[in-house]
Amino acid sequence: MTSTKHEQLGLSNEQVMEMYKTMLLARKLDERMWLLNRAGKIPFVVSCQGQEAAQVGAAMALNRDIDYILPYYRDMGMVLSFGMTGKDLMMASFAKADDPNSGGRQMPGHFGQKSNRIVTGSSPVTTQVPHAVGIALAAKMEKKEFVTLTTFGEGSSNQGDFHEGANFAGVHKLPVILMCENNKYAISVPIDKQLACENVSDRAAGYGMPGFTIDGNDPLAVYEAVKKARDRAVNGEGPTLIETVSYRLTPHSSDDDDRSYRTKEEVEEAKKHDAVHMFAAYLRDTKILTDEKEEALLEDINNQIDEATEAAEKAPYAAAESVFGHVYDEKDGEH
Repeated sequence: MTSTKHEQLGLSNEQVMEMYKTMLLARKLDERMWLLNRAGKIPFVVSCQGQEAAQVGAAMALNRDIDYILPYYRDMGMVLSFGMTGKDLMMASFAKADDPNSGGRQMPGHFGQKSNRIVTGSSPVTTQVPHAVGIALAAKMEKKEFVTLTTFGEGSSNQGDFHEGANFAGVHKLPVILMCENNKYAISVPIDKQLACENVSDRAAGYGMPGFTIDGNDPLAVYEAVKKARDRAVNGEGPTLIETVSYRLTPHSSDDDDRSYRTKEEVEEAKKHDAVHMFAAYLRDTKILTDEKEEALLEDINNQIDEATEAAEKAPYAAAESVFGHVYDEKDGEH
């Protein structure tokens, strides 16, 4: 009997169902956030739609008990895989005091949760790359077997932070995985106006590391590439640059009008390759997903999202005086 693709990768039926559940939860959460934004209930959405497969496939290939991730602002699928909940993400979207990322201080998408080794990012893009490289340096110096994985867009791969981080990681053979989520647009700038080379992964050779371009709509292909990169890292072979290619199905953010720089027809064509639907089709073909299982899964996810939304709406905002927290020295309750 011929084994399926996921079995060849050493993944069980339960593990690929976990992949799909997390991809679907990320998609449905994102869709709900857009509705809440349009209803005037949350101020901002920066979307993961179209990139869930790369995010979840990569996270599943890591050791989620010891590894660190430094995600960029679209990585809802990745942080859900690493232990964040729909409620956590809704608290962030509503900017409530119980937001685990920043207590409502930062915009949505600035993920950070120490308990799950999700390292916070900042609004200037790509600053997470040298941070990831620094944590990987600590792993090497302390002879620990964890790796770091950081993500960024293809536009970010043009920033100095990427090049400096990649160079340092290559020179010192650090256990870090640099994963570029190429979604074809840096806000409104298409890929052909961003890169002189064909692929982001072509840049890897200049930093003494292997580079791979992977179908970002195939979570199993991303899983395989990241798993190999992790094995290289823990064996002391150094960093890897992985480029996952997909398509951003939404505007850049809820403040963007993508009709000004791409056609409706282009977006509709991309939706034919939607990874969430394609992976569901794979699971159906392998008899893992049935109509009954999908119906039950959707009901469970919708209930989770309803509960998360209600909890976040009712939750209190941070107290006004907390604005000084983590800014000024605090002694005996005084600022």
